[in-house]
This record gives sequence, structure tokens and C-alpha cells, in this order.
Amino acid sequence: MQHDWPRRCVVCPTKKRISSQNSFQIITLGKKGNNVALTKASAFLLKQDLIPKLFGTFAQRYADRPGGYTRIHKYGNRPGDNAPVAILELVDNPRDLRWEITSRAVGWEMLKDKLKAEEPLSLIQKGAPNAQKFIQHERGLDENSSGVLRPKTRWNLQKVLRYKGQDGTITLGRKVEEYFDHVLASTVATKALDENRMTKAGQMLPGETRNALYLARGALGHQKLAPSEQHVLSVKNMFKKSPS
Repeated sequence: MQHDWPRRCVVCPTKKRISSQNSFQIITLGKKGNNVALTKASAFLLKQDLIPKLFGTFAQRYADRPGGYTRIHKYGNRPGDNAPVAILELVDNPRDLRWEITSRAVGWEMLKDKLKAEEPLSLIQKGAPNAQKFIQHERGLDENSSGVLRPKTRWNLQKVLRYKGQDGTITLGRKVEEYFDHVLASTVATKALDENRMTKAGQMLPGETRNALYLARGALGHQKLAPSEQHVLSVKNMFKKSPS
């Protein structure tokens, strides 16, 4: 989140509708770019130094988009009153959540498809395939066509690239290739470290709170015998005749 203009914020359901409507109105004024829109935007904004960004950055970013300048992500419930909250963000901002998640999903599913026919080491030597051609092919498929990507992932891919030209495909392709290489290298490196790992007695692995020796103390230590029935105070023993 920037200090001059927030890219995203956490809001409640009532405020997210109001914020979405206000964002649509103010960005529409920035896209008009005339004196009347400048006067209305100046009266609406509390910080006048945001006027150049509204009529410059946002007007250019959303020039081809007819609406839908904000996106809402469900964010669970708020601690305390347990009220539902959501993340409200500007679409196509430099840190777009859907853009990041979609690029990772495409890279993961592309890697999953490549591993069906090739070994991980051979993929590392070849490097990531050309993701731009892959994205162009999946982008042109409809919902009834079968491809490498799942229908939901393909739908998100087509949605994030709907108002982006060739530059958007190139940028997304680079992120997909980076995540492809990252996941593949991390998996191979982790496997090599796990195979060559020297184990020591009593050590704890990441995520463990107690080692094996601590857990085995109950079985290896001195076991206390349970008290017999003769030494337990009960109604049966109280009225039982003592041996003569």
C-alpha cells in the first residue's frame, strides 16, 4: 500500500460497495480529462497532489476498460466482532493479487504437464519452455475446449489479459517462466538435501516441537505400577471383612 494512493485496503461488506462506487466515479472523471471533470475531482479528493496521478497514470491505465476498476477478495472474518471483511484493490495495479496468483497457477500446471513426459533434471538443463506461445494458445480457447490448464485457471488467465495487449502477454509469460524454474529448482534441491542429510540422535526437524527421544521417555523411563484394589479406598473395601 502506498502512502499517496492505496493499491488495496481491507474493508467490511458495506464499505466495499461504497468504495467501489466512489472509485468508479473518480476514475471516470480522470478518464474524461476536461475542465469540468478536473473541478469535480478537485472537490472530491482531499489531497490535491493526487490530481496528476488521477488524470495521468489511472487515465492511461484504464483507458480501454469500460468499468470494473476495483476487485474484491474475501478475507475471512475480523477478530473481535467476527464481522466479514474483504480486500478491495485496484485492478491492474503493479501488485495485482489475481495477476500474481494466476501467473503461479499457470506455471505450476505447465510444469505438471511437462513432468508427465520428461524427468526434472532434463527440464532443468533445457530450462523453462516458451510460456508466451503457451499463454497465447490457452488464451484463444473457449470454455468447452480442452487444454493443459484447468477451466478455472484458463478463465482467470483470459480475464487478467482481457484489456492487455501483447505487452501483457510478454510480461505474464516472463513471470510464468520464473515461477516454473523456481518450483522445479526448489523441488530438486530439496530432494537432494533430504537424501544427503545426516541425521543425529535427538535432533528436531523443522516444524517439530519435541524430538523422538523426548517422546520415548514415557516408554524408556521408570513405569509406576497402578495401585491394587486392596489399597484403594472404596465402599467395597470399607465393608469387606478383614481376614482372621
